[in-house]
Amino acid sequence: MALFQNLSIFTLLLLILTFPYAKAATFNVRNNCGFTVWAAAVPGGGRRLDRGQTWSFNVNAGTAGARIWARTGCNFDGAGRGRCQTGDCGGVLQCTAYGQPPNTLAEYALNQFNNLDFFDISLVDGFNVPMEFSPTSNGCTRGIRCTADINGQCPNELRAPGGCNNPCTVFKTDQYCCNSGSCGPTNYSRYFKDRCRDAYSYPKDDQTSTFTCRGGTNYKVVFCP
Repeated sequence: MALFQNLSIFTLLLLILTFPYAKAATFNVRNNCGFTVWAAAVPGGGRRLDRGQTWSFNVNAGTAGARIWARTGCNFDGAGRGRCQTGDCGGVLQCTAYGQPPNTLAEYALNQFNNLDFFDISLVDGFNVPMEFSPTSNGCTRGIRCTADINGQCPNELRAPGGCNNPCTVFKTDQYCCNSGSCGPTNYSRYFKDRCRDAYSYPKDDQTSTFTCRGGTNYKVVFCP
């Protein structure tokens, strides 16, 4: 009986100690663009955002491989079926799959190694709208912005309706996609890096492009900040 009580107390203490780190994170997504975007999130789904509108949702602690992005040029019917020019996620308003390039990505993983959140802006799937991805709580202040005119200056071979493709999408070679072995920056990836220094420009661009906050931090994503 005493052993059972000790084990119960030990288990309770563990729960008490881990509870603060298991809090869901709140994400606020805002559209500051002069046009409508259809915000997408995995996990989270999707939402039409006219200029100035916001969308808020919670994400469970421990979530990894998550993304938020803007879809443009969309048309959906009353059942939430349709298509988007950029960022389409299988022809549905409520995304459960990642979007089609080109799309600017806010990527994150919550409560990972040492109870840290990892977050970044990625141009590995190309670019469609300018973006800010920033923490809003927990004393974490280092945000990321990518606001250059990447679409307007996009190299001709990377141009796409509504955006600018990453070279992997266009050429599909290991040099650009980093499917195996080691790979490094290319002239095309430097085009993105020169304009958005804190964003991923190719798949192994980790050293200058990944940021951290303590677990339990809340975040905002702003389109056209």
